[in-house]
Amino acid sequence: MSAIERITKASHLIDMKDIIREGNPTLRAVAEEVTFPLSDQDIILGEKMMQFLKHSQDPVMAEKLGLRGGVGLAAPQLDISKRIIAVLVPNITEEGETPQEAYDLQAVMYNPKIVSHSVQDAALGEGEGCLSVDRTVPGYVIRHARVTVDYFDKDGEKASHQAKRLQLHRCTT
Repeated sequence: MSAIERITKASHLIDMKDIIREGNPTLRAVAEEVTFPLSDQDIILGEKMMQFLKHSQDPVMAEKLGLRGGVGLAAPQLDISKRIIAVLVPNITEEGETPQEAYDLQAVMYNPKIVSHSVQDAALGEGEGCLSVDRTVPGYVIRHARVTVDYFDKDGEKASHQAKRLQLHRCTT
């Protein structure tokens, strides 16, 4: 049974055993674009990836399922070479403030593509992690301070989002 067949079964919850680790060639390969209209399997995969992120950010579910926290999960991390990513960035406010929305960004992106980026770079002072890397990697990871991503939602509607590096910094510490 293929990874996508196993993961999209109704009874399956994505957990850390489903996430492939560094060194697996799927992580370095160029993922295949998905075609529209999406297959039911691709829609279910996106929904299950988002469910994983929600569980990973919920302390009770994360402990119960043995999950590491994450704000993003890409299909290749599940050994599925498709251009599908789920992103769930909590809306973090100053202490004492109540956010109007629970999430700053909640999206399953099909065929995402970075279309622009800032000239300025940034790095997180506390470092960063990856669900596919089980070890601590010392040093700074230099990335663009802002990127704009164009993508399609599950209905084939084009969307765009600009992400700032500091948004991700605040939800991973």
